[in-house]
Amino acid sequence: MYKFRAAAWLLAATFVPAFLPDAAVDAATLRVMSSGGFTAAYKILGPQFSAQTGNTLETELGPSMGQSYEAIPNRLARGESADVVIMVGYALDELIRQGVVDPQSRVELADSRIGMVVRQGQTVPDIRTERALRETLLQAKSVAYSDSASGVYIEKELFTRLGISAQMQGKASKIPKIPVATVVADGQYEIGFQQVSELLPVSGVSFAGRIPESVQSVTRFAAGIPVNAPHPAEARALLEYLAAPGVQSIVKDTGLDSVEK
Repeated sequence: MYKFRAAAWLLAATFVPAFLPDAAVDAATLRVMSSGGFTAAYKILGPQFSAQTGNTLETELGPSMGQSYEAIPNRLARGESADVVIMVGYALDELIRQGVVDPQSRVELADSRIGMVVRQGQTVPDIRTERALRETLLQAKSVAYSDSASGVYIEKELFTRLGISAQMQGKASKIPKIPVATVVADGQYEIGFQQVSELLPVSGVSFAGRIPESVQSVTRFAAGIPVNAPHPAEARALLEYLAAPGVQSIVKDTGLDSVEK
């Protein structure tokens, strides 16, 4: 767990939406559960929100789906309390369907595309076309992909669309819990695939680019407020801030794409 706290130096340069109060009379501590794809943007925007409102954000990171102990749906199922959940859109929709998250609270945040990395110092392959991507995958001795939305797509659809499912058996592996780029940086795998926003923050790798749009899978990240949230009003202000037009340049700088209205 880590805490985002107000920092005075952020105030001067921070975008201030009209819906935020000038100061929080009774500051709240909001508990946020966030999955990987939006984390880089959230680590910048969260402290800015805290600086403007006086509210503290306590954040737990975990995947949007899967069987791991840290997965957001599993945390909520165990009875852990949260004011805000930030996750893959269709996983959030399932929590809404289950009655766990308020359907009226759903806010769309950003679109995330899949990219590829190699170990720093290695030749960066050209993956701008389907043919080039296919050849890169066939030539690679080992391939890593995530256990979240991008990895599900790669395992279940991308290899099939490229016609190389059989060739990838035995050399393509799903990496649970940790960023895929870390196992490429330490030499365990030759190339790695994950959402761009999760690849860019990792040192020790070189970014090869996004996979071609013709075989790309776009993951929508969204956020919502659990029905038993302790601070729903403050949570709503946080969601509006994260989705505000004035912060989109920051969102894009982390490798995400703004949601087209």
